[in-house]
Amino acid sequence: MATTSADNATDSPHSIRSLIPARIDRLPWSRFHTRLVIALGIAWILDGLEITIASNVGPDLTLKSTLNLGSGAVGDIAWWYLIGEVIGALYFGRLSDKLGRRNLFMITLGVYLIGSGLTAATPGGGHWLIFLYATRILAGMGIGGEYAAINSAIDEMIPAKYRGRIDLAVNGTYWAGALIGTVITLWVLNHVAPGWGWRIAFLVGPVLALCIIYVRRNLPESPRWQIMHGHEAEAEQSIREIEDHVAATKGELPPVDSSNELEIRPTTQIGYLALLRALFRQYPGRSVLVFALMSTQSFLYNAIFFTYGLVLEFFFHVKATDTAYYFFAFAAGNLAGPLTIGRLFDTIGRKKMIAGTYILSGILLAISAVLFKNGSLNATTQTIAWAIVFFFASAGASAGYLTASEVFPLEVRAKAIAVFFAIAQAFGAFGSAWYAHLIGTGSDRNTLFAGYIVGAIAMVLGGLAAVFFGVNAEGRSLEDVATPLGVIGKPPESIFRAGSERPVTDPPAET
Repeated sequence: MATTSADNATDSPHSIRSLIPARIDRLPWSRFHTRLVIALGIAWILDGLEITIASNVGPDLTLKSTLNLGSGAVGDIAWWYLIGEVIGALYFGRLSDKLGRRNLFMITLGVYLIGSGLTAATPGGGHWLIFLYATRILAGMGIGGEYAAINSAIDEMIPAKYRGRIDLAVNGTYWAGALIGTVITLWVLNHVAPGWGWRIAFLVGPVLALCIIYVRRNLPESPRWQIMHGHEAEAEQSIREIEDHVAATKGELPPVDSSNELEIRPTTQIGYLALLRALFRQYPGRSVLVFALMSTQSFLYNAIFFTYGLVLEFFFHVKATDTAYYFFAFAAGNLAGPLTIGRLFDTIGRKKMIAGTYILSGILLAISAVLFKNGSLNATTQTIAWAIVFFFASAGASAGYLTASEVFPLEVRAKAIAVFFAIAQAFGAFGSAWYAHLIGTGSDRNTLFAGYIVGAIAMVLGGLAAVFFGVNAEGRSLEDVATPLGVIGKPPESIFRAGSERPVTDPPAET
């Protein structure tokens, strides 16, 4: 097993020479990576679980035997959770870049566990509504922080060859959580008294989080983060731990190409001003790309998903108690997309697959919108049509998160994810509110048809952004995709705007 330790003896003061990124990227897939993905990927399952449970138990919370809430108060629960996600992403994203990935993915899971657990303990009546909303904010903060910390950790510790398919699969498991949440609420609400059923449903997530904390406690810190912040001894210990785990199941490891050595000047704390400088001065095309991908998919998903039950009920006259059964097919299509075609993002390539999935889903949505307007669909065929649309849209949307996490420098990666996640959530909130208004009483298909066409156009625009600004990141080291701000041994030609082959003449910004 060929390895090279970090070495202080360099020509530049206060700099480090290291092969740690190359050592990570040359590793074969192993049980360690599988355990890493399971332990960290639970974040998206919890988010899907949490949102689905909150949506499904909403009607029960209006009963006098539970919390006796008004319909407006129930609807606001989702808003407060969304606000918490945005706050958590921005706050914990900053801390993740400052304190490390491991520290944060333990803290954020704990914050979610406490928040969701307290939701289940909400007393009924009076001012306890404020307590309920506060617990939803807290749970949302934990999940929002998970998005930033976990996407960063997975990308930094998964070998470059597998990064695309793994990131897509992990992000796609949101829909596995949604499926689990649907099964749980269907059983609990039909077999447990209302006063206890909704509380038991909200406790499922914290129990699962407790199990995952146990698994996460033995995961190492990201060696990439450690070496970029000057923690040489810790980085060497972490990478050796990973290599030993892999070698124990895969035997002798491939040699390391010494030409991939980096010279690093550890950076100080990167604030949001430095983040904006890195994004819009050095990577304007990439910033436009990530903004387009994240905002368009969030608009479409929130608009369709959160009004799905209303469409079935008002336009297709499905009983409110039966809408969950149609949801299974919809969620299955969303889950199948990233899991089945995710590997193509590593083989065919990022630009082609992202552009293709976004544009194709937009075209298919437009076709289904015409069929909906003409009254050619029933509840079953409408659900099938959406399952096909979102088979491709889900893979594209997951690739949007992948893009946000790999096209910016390591020092600002988590904060960049957080910023674009927050922007995307704002577009998503607008989409769901607007579509609910378009549905109205279900008497006019033309208004909702117009909304579907706008959603289709949005996805096509996202695909066109990938055509013009996409980055060919497949199989490439993260440091080649976006040179870290602290790397001084790489020539300026290793940084490219928007993935083009035109070199940037100015060296990387230093802080």
